[in-house]
Amino acid sequence: MKDWMIKHKTGLIVGAFIVLIIGVVLYNKRQQSLLETGGLEANFEVSGKIADAAGLMLFIEAPSDKGTIPVAEGQINDDGTFEIKGNVPGLGYYFLRLNDEQNSLIPITLKPEDRLKINTRLMDFVSKPNASGTSWSKTMNRYLNVFQRFQEKQQALQLNEQSLSKEDVAKGFSAAKREMEEFSRAQMLKDPSNPYNIILSMDLVPSMSFSDWDPSNLEALKKVTEAFEEKYAGQPAAETFRNQYAQIESAYFEYASSVNGTVSAPEIALPNPDGKTMKLSDLKGKIVLVDFWASWCGPCRQESPNVLKMYRKFKSKGFTVFSVSLDDDANKWKEAIQKDHLEWPNHVSDLKGWKSPLVGRYGFDGIPFTVLLNRDGKIIGKDLRGEKLEEKLSELLP
Repeated sequence: MKDWMIKHKTGLIVGAFIVLIIGVVLYNKRQQSLLETGGLEANFEVSGKIADAAGLMLFIEAPSDKGTIPVAEGQINDDGTFEIKGNVPGLGYYFLRLNDEQNSLIPITLKPEDRLKINTRLMDFVSKPNASGTSWSKTMNRYLNVFQRFQEKQQALQLNEQSLSKEDVAKGFSAAKREMEEFSRAQMLKDPSNPYNIILSMDLVPSMSFSDWDPSNLEALKKVTEAFEEKYAGQPAAETFRNQYAQIESAYFEYASSVNGTVSAPEIALPNPDGKTMKLSDLKGKIVLVDFWASWCGPCRQESPNVLKMYRKFKSKGFTVFSVSLDDDANKWKEAIQKDHLEWPNHVSDLKGWKSPLVGRYGFDGIPFTVLLNRDGKIIGKDLRGEKLEEKLSELLP
């Protein structure tokens, strides 16, 4: 059942991009109609020169789950020059396609005021567009070069498939894909607000499981999410990145909980009742029970005496509790700590209630909810309470 849930959630992650694409597409269909009737002024331009392509058409399209929606188009002049103008509502994901060839397209991003320039030859259109003029064009050039190498390695594997074992083919494909992933991750960490991260991030989205997925991808996705929320606030791209990151993190935690002792718990860094920031990672070296609760939660308060009992019994052996409150009232939170005699020193809350990002990050929909960590900060148990918690602690700390 857990495996199904992991895959199911991973499917939702991919769906997050579909949400962005559909949102942009529906708006662009309206944009196109307004452009044709003179109801909108062009706010972007794609121009340049493609040698040996006289008379061919260039199309800018928005992808969707039902095909593509036209945004703008233009014909290449006899001397190879072209100019396409159109209107986009905000930062989004598009294709620049040459003629009717489905394999002659470039994934691009566009936002208002972009002035993208292309200077290349027909034969190099896809792999070496030599783009300039935007904040993301150099990144696109480098990415398409990496993607070209990936395709060449993939083709070589296919040509030699008969002489290679299935294992060697799989290893070769994974190695080629890893190069793309490493490029995208490094670029996203270096320049998290770069618009082309919309496309790069697709390389970091897990496919069917997390078994061979690099968890450092989470950090890159997180940085881009934060940067987009700051720079592109209110735009579909920012909202989609936020939703995508939350879904991936939640799904990864679900996976981590099923493979004990191999995956670190997501970091928690929040204020304690005195306003001082406390970090979960600072407790490495101890066995830690991360306890999600709230003053208004009856079952949580009923479980508190047992958590206190476990703390007193095992604290001398290296056990502690890291309590995370889903309260939204500081006074009620502090009063509950005192009234229930929650004497361990680690109490934190962002006072956002169920709107706390930690709800999605840790993937729970009810409290009390607990996660048990080993001395390295890795997950070794989930939702342990009462006798089950005592049995596990007795096993770990005899």
